[in-house]
Amino acid sequence: MPPNTPEKGAAKLADVLAEARRERQRREKGYREQALKLFPHICGRCGREFAGKRLRELTVHHRDHDHDNNPPDGSNWELLCLYCHENEHARDQVADAYDGHTREDTGGGDSAALDNPFAVLKDLLKEKP
Repeated sequence: MPPNTPEKGAAKLADVLAEARRERQRREKGYREQALKLFPHICGRCGREFAGKRLRELTVHHRDHDHDNNPPDGSNWELLCLYCHENEHARDQVADAYDGHTREDTGGGDSAALDNPFAVLKDLLKEKP
């Protein structure tokens, strides 16, 4: 096979990706094991306890979102259940989507938060016989 064929390039890419995945899994296993030794097996958000087979539902969340920042004291980690971990990352995605836009940017103002949807309810109730 010539040195620069698409098949050889694809095989090399597959090898590189497989090695990167193995390295990530090795790294994750290391800090996960450390976190499980350091912290109680309780979700840091919802407070659910995990033991036995359900312990796999407890994940390590990196507070600064840098998976390479793994201090031995665990100061960048918190244990979160799968649901709270997903919620945490979804909140970040929503914040990123807004990208710093404010209500004023979209034509809204601060008064929208002060609106009372039941303001006329008292008047409507008075009209009934």
